[in-house]
Amino acid sequence: MSQKQDNLIVVLDIGSAWTRVLAADLNEGALRYRGHGMVESAGMRKGLIAELGPAFKAVKAANEEAERVARANIDECVVGVGGPHIRGVNTNGGILLGNRMREIAKEDVKYAVDRARAIERPPDREILHLLPRQFVLDDQPGIFDPIGMVGARLEVDLHIATCSGSALQSTVTCANRAGLAVTEAVLESIAAAESTLSADERELGVCLVNIGAHSSDLVVFFEGAVAHTACVPIGGAHFTNDLAVGLQMPVAEAEQLKRQFGNAVVTAVPQDAEIEIANPDRQILRLRTIAEILEPRARELLYYVKESLRQGGVVDALGAGCVLTGGGANLPGMLDVTESQLRVPARTGVPVRLSNMPVELVSPSFSTAIGMLLYAHRTRVTRAAESHSLRAKLRAIFAASF
Repeated sequence: MSQKQDNLIVVLDIGSAWTRVLAADLNEGALRYRGHGMVESAGMRKGLIAELGPAFKAVKAANEEAERVARANIDECVVGVGGPHIRGVNTNGGILLGNRMREIAKEDVKYAVDRARAIERPPDREILHLLPRQFVLDDQPGIFDPIGMVGARLEVDLHIATCSGSALQSTVTCANRAGLAVTEAVLESIAAAESTLSADERELGVCLVNIGAHSSDLVVFFEGAVAHTACVPIGGAHFTNDLAVGLQMPVAEAEQLKRQFGNAVVTAVPQDAEIEIANPDRQILRLRTIAEILEPRARELLYYVKESLRQGGVVDALGAGCVLTGGGANLPGMLDVTESQLRVPARTGVPVRLSNMPVELVSPSFSTAIGMLLYAHRTRVTRAAESHSLRAKLRAIFAASF
């Protein structure tokens, strides 16, 4: 196994169903797949870590598999954060630049954002992302980068994504116990958007719904910026449990039945379609019976999504429609239910394919992990550019001194 490499980027996605570690490196400025590990999650309950012991063992097993495939030592990672504890809020704030107009500096932008973020929040809430929606300079809205412009008052409309501090700390502790230092935390819906949405969709207005096992995270983009983030407490596991209860069978068999024959639209299934279930009675099951159980849950999921959009004031801002991703997006009929409930076009979000990446990873199930890699890469490039700019300024200062 080779030594740790400086250009290696590793992400950790602890989901309710699966724990994934995905590694990539920079090859001539582009991300190249190096390896991944995936094991069944353990110690999870309702989308949160309930038992650290089993959870960190799953992380360690996934990391060891990723190290073996990548042939590299992995000791740090970016983690994803999602689940029912996610909250998003829109706020605004601003600063006066003085009695006379002057040029906007980077520090002015920071002060304006600090003013906007100074809202009252419970002590157990941690800020994950500060996402400027737009800047307003002397009553001129729609500005995305005010640095270098001239004005007397700078305001910012800001979206703040927060999470439970204890939930975040459990994720960090779990990674640490598995031998991984956490360098950054990313909201999973933001990450999934990174790998599945186009620039045009973000500009026109789009809702991304990342359907996990026990919950579904959603994010809305409008005019290129995040306008709303939330989570609804329904995921793929609820569909499976409904089948297990309705058909009186083990959860594992219900999951297999859902994957093979499930459909979220009853009328899309032929009336005479039947299968034989391999139980002691050799039961004959109509496929429409499966859809009759799944369709109400699918409609309930999209009802909660629509209510969240209404509460966020963005239900009419979806010019580009809705994108479904995550493992739950693979259920046939989900796009039809989405279009009928939200009254907008819908498509399945498949992540972009990295160089050298296996084809089986080009799946909605990997949208979050691949998006985390893209997000981490972009932030690393941005910080490197800022550092280079600072060094250039310092060199110019010292050069002017002699």
